[in-house]
Amino acid sequence: MILAELALTPPYYLVLSALMFAIGAAGLLIRRNPLVMFMCVELMLNGVNISFVAFGADLNDVGGQISVFFVLVVAAVEVVVGLALVVAINRRRADATADDVSLLRG
Repeated sequence: MILAELALTPPYYLVLSALMFAIGAAGLLIRRNPLVMFMCVELMLNGVNISFVAFGADLNDVGGQISVFFVLVVAAVEVVVGLALVVAINRRRADATADDVSLLRG
């Protein structure tokens, strides 16, 4: 089978999306580093974005791509606020974990 003849149908994208979401969810539950946790949340959001685009392309609807736009805007805002919190925590303690959020109380 020649790889160029392989037609990528929506189920392939949905499997990739589920795999990305599962890896992100597992990383979020296992890791305690706040920066890694934010990266896992971003991985989960990108997995959902792939599924939105796959369903939108399958249904010939632009709604999936519009949803991706709004998810990306929310993700950008989340990164800005989240990274500010991570930097504030890491300035106090270099080996900070997600349990050290109480350090921000002052």
